[in-house]
Amino acid sequence: MIKRNFEEMGFTPGILKAISELGFEMPMPVQENVIPLMLGDECDIIALAQTGTGKTAAFGLPLVQATDTESNNVQSLILCPTRELCMQITGDLADYSKYMGKLNILAVYGGASIDNQIRALKKGVHIIVATPGRLIDLIGRGAAKLNHVSSVILDEADEMLNMGFLDSINEILEEIPAGRRTLLFSATMSNEIASIARKYMTDPVEITIGTKNATAENVSHNYYLVHSKDKYKALKRLADSEPDIYGIIFCRTRRETQEVASMLIDDGYNADALHGDLSQAQRDTVMQKFRVRNLQLLVATDVAARGLDVDDLTHIINFSLPEDLEVYTHRSGRTGRAGKKGISVSIISPRDKITIHQIERKIKKPFKMMQIPSGSEICSRQLLHWVKKLEMVETEHQEIDRFIPEIEEKLAGLDKEELLRRVVSLQFDKFLDDYRYGEELHSPAAESEEGFRGKNKKGSGRKFEGDYKRLFINLGKTDGFFPEQLIELINSNTKGKKIPIGKIDLMKTFSFFEVEAGYAEEVIDALSKARFNDRRVAVEVAQEKTESRGEGRSHEKGKRKEKWSDRRTDKRSDKKYGKRKDRKSRVVTYPGLKHRH
Repeated sequence: MIKRNFEEMGFTPGILKAISELGFEMPMPVQENVIPLMLGDECDIIALAQTGTGKTAAFGLPLVQATDTESNNVQSLILCPTRELCMQITGDLADYSKYMGKLNILAVYGGASIDNQIRALKKGVHIIVATPGRLIDLIGRGAAKLNHVSSVILDEADEMLNMGFLDSINEILEEIPAGRRTLLFSATMSNEIASIARKYMTDPVEITIGTKNATAENVSHNYYLVHSKDKYKALKRLADSEPDIYGIIFCRTRRETQEVASMLIDDGYNADALHGDLSQAQRDTVMQKFRVRNLQLLVATDVAARGLDVDDLTHIINFSLPEDLEVYTHRSGRTGRAGKKGISVSIISPRDKITIHQIERKIKKPFKMMQIPSGSEICSRQLLHWVKKLEMVETEHQEIDRFIPEIEEKLAGLDKEELLRRVVSLQFDKFLDDYRYGEELHSPAAESEEGFRGKNKKGSGRKFEGDYKRLFINLGKTDGFFPEQLIELINSNTKGKKIPIGKIDLMKTFSFFEVEAGYAEEVIDALSKARFNDRRVAVEVAQEKTESRGEGRSHEKGKRKEKWSDRRTDKRSDKKYGKRKDRKSRVVTYPGLKHRH
């Protein structure tokens, strides 16, 4: 195809003026391919391209130009999966049509007043941008009349199908005249999308930007291999090693999303959660804070993040890999947009490696295994980042000048080197301590090669570093005992120590937790003298499981043995401490909670 700029494509002066004000210079690849077909031929189009590649302008600019503002009929319909994307497309179309006279565009979505939408439709609308569910409601009430629609756009078609809108899409398309033009935009080409194309499109022209079902070209795909209990620690190290990080952390469940976000907030990060348990007002607040960069890290489920379109993301972090491999394509496609570089990082345990290989085959790109940043590397990057910010600080503040003589007098006894040391220590003392004396993370592969597990690392000051002992404690949920209480109990009874804590399993009337093996006896002795809510605390080593987690037998067998081992341990504790026999409580796990002083 001949490369043309916007002026050569045949747009009216009004649209060209709007394009210029928006800062568009040259068409992006999807625009180069789609716009000439929409302005010229009447063919149906299937465009396969990632989110953020300029799809809205590709269909929006020609739609705006083709609209007859003298008619009050609905002429074009754009279907999209979420309220956020609906609002975004509507705003973009308003920008494109700024000099087009009175062109009425209506966003139709759930959560907004349906009465207001009905009133707007009665006054006359040229283009409807809608989510399928709300549009079905308006059709059912006789408010949305689609019998004059000549162009239908299905945007993010694969996302709409993933959200279960297939029946609604079929119902809507049945309401539109057969002679319409249909355009389908999708990141992937699934069997369901091919089925829609066969049923509702006539000899569509297929345009693929990049490789079909592949991720954005500018995105690198990496992973950290860690034990499951260390995933949160690895996440912190990733965030700390990238001071300018601006990314989305994807989790699989609402519960995991909230837990990870809460731990990040507690550890001082600019983070928040986005999941289905939030109200629409809470959701809008979180998304707005993220868009304006008041948040660096957004922890989200895939469903909640649909329609969230944010530019300049540096990282997509997969705290949990998606069950549907196509979802990975959508996640990673949110970074590396508009020719910029992006990074998609997955934090995986050994059992996830097979999924990584499946994704590699799906996206036709290799993953690179990354070394977990060391404490020394993180401290160096953070210090250099701080120095860079220091260099750029504006000093033209006259109100500060009057304090300078007094400051110089007080600091006169310090030479330049000592002054720098004190300033850096003041800024980074707590941060440096976390990593200067903290344990290093090692991948399971590295431990296997180096014989690391169970050995005391020379010069580390740790006993049996990396090997964890499982302990029983006679406190549970009914006692108001949760991870925060456990950590506080350990902190207050082991003054001056940093006890590495692993997995925590909470039951109703008792709990289990892991500590680094070298500290097990110390923790048992310390806590066995403690009291919690006027009750004597009892701690002992949990009965050893008969097989190691993840070795030899199937995962399900391992889980059955763990439950049986816990029951036997609990029977002993009942006899010793007189607790009731309630064994039906579900285990709740808080992986890698930070132990702080």
